[in-house]
Amino acid sequence: MSQPQPDPGARRTAWREGLDRLRASATTEPGRLRIIGAVLAALLVAFGATTAWQVSDRADASDAVVDHSQPLSADAAAIYRSLADADTAAADGFLAGGQEPRAVRARYEKDIALASALLVKAAANTGGSDRTARQIATLNEQLPVYTGLVESARANNRQGLPLGGAYLRHAGDRMREDLLPAARALYEAETGRLGSDYDDAKSWPWAALATGLLALGALGWAQRRNYLLTNRVFNHGLLAATAAGTVVLLWLVAGHAVARSGLTTSYEHGARSLQVLNEARIASLQARGDESLTLVARGAVLTAEGDDAYETSYRAGMRRLVGASASGEPAPDSLLGRARALADGDRGRAPVVKAVDDAHQWLRRHREARAADDGGYYDRALPMVIGQKGSTGESFDRVDTELSRALALEQGEFRRAADDGRGALTGLAAGAAVLAVLGAAAAVLGIGRRLSEYR
Repeated sequence: MSQPQPDPGARRTAWREGLDRLRASATTEPGRLRIIGAVLAALLVAFGATTAWQVSDRADASDAVVDHSQPLSADAAAIYRSLADADTAAADGFLAGGQEPRAVRARYEKDIALASALLVKAAANTGGSDRTARQIATLNEQLPVYTGLVESARANNRQGLPLGGAYLRHAGDRMREDLLPAARALYEAETGRLGSDYDDAKSWPWAALATGLLALGALGWAQRRNYLLTNRVFNHGLLAATAAGTVVLLWLVAGHAVARSGLTTSYEHGARSLQVLNEARIASLQARGDESLTLVARGAVLTAEGDDAYETSYRAGMRRLVGASASGEPAPDSLLGRARALADGDRGRAPVVKAVDDAHQWLRRHREARAADDGGYYDRALPMVIGQKGSTGESFDRVDTELSRALALEQGEFRRAADDGRGALTGLAAGAAVLAVLGAAAAVLGIGRRLSEYR
């Protein structure tokens, strides 16, 4: 005789039993009201939590733009500038002969010390990036090699030995082939991180906006349902919950829009200008180094076409800096042309315009110095390049000073706009969470008022 099979319905899990109770309660108006109240409260709490989460993420990204990635990008540019300027100072000191000017030597040592200190700072703030770590390792490895070659060049130069020029050219090769490419790669990596932080800070909080619209839609539906069933226009609890949700949504939209606008301004009129000005300053430093090395090498380093390699590099650098025009106006696509276009107002444009004038003066003086050197008058050409008055070095110093002024102005513009932008998010995350919880409580109270009518 077969054993009777147990009734599957006799084994009821807690989940199954709860689901059955929910279905049963949904058949009565009090049960439906309880479900509606729970859903409304959950949606409002979810709205507040999502808003707090996404606003906090964007606030953190905004802080990273101002306090981390932009300063690191500026430090990377400063490493590049310091190395390029050290190379220029080394060449100028060599050209001065055995009696190297103390100011030139101090400038070289200051540049090397600054680059070393900034490399330590960059290594401590790489954030685990393999790319930046590789570039920093290359710089730390090659910088002592470079400084050793420069010291060998100085020692031979003081003794009047021609071998000093070979050491200096070799040092210059290490700078151009190893150090500067690594410094540029580091700068590009940090600038890329800055762009990524900008994107994170400016991205719209779509999840919070969608949750907020869903919560307000559900509140509107609940109030319409209440009106159709009771013919009462207002339920104070639901009305308060709707007001709280609306305030959070409007605060979210307005706050993020203001923050996005401020950050966009800080990028368009601050970060972009800083990038172009850094590039311009680096280009002028490299051109100055090439100009000095033209006199050091004396035609010993040639291009494939047989031209002086350093003079060719100088001309390319100056074209990139100010363009090929001799009219006094920078080419629109040159670095100084772009910097002038990005500058704000007369105050921001003034140092760039002055740098353009000084760059054209530099070009004129350079042509005169080259004419003297090419004509066999090296002793006449030398003071035209490294002299105190009327030299190309004086013109270069003026260009560098004006670009430094422009960088300081743009840095201030960046900071003000970025601070205004991130300030718009202050208190939004906490305020949204509090208002959402209050809205959820109001919704529950409003539904509770309806339930009291059935008791």
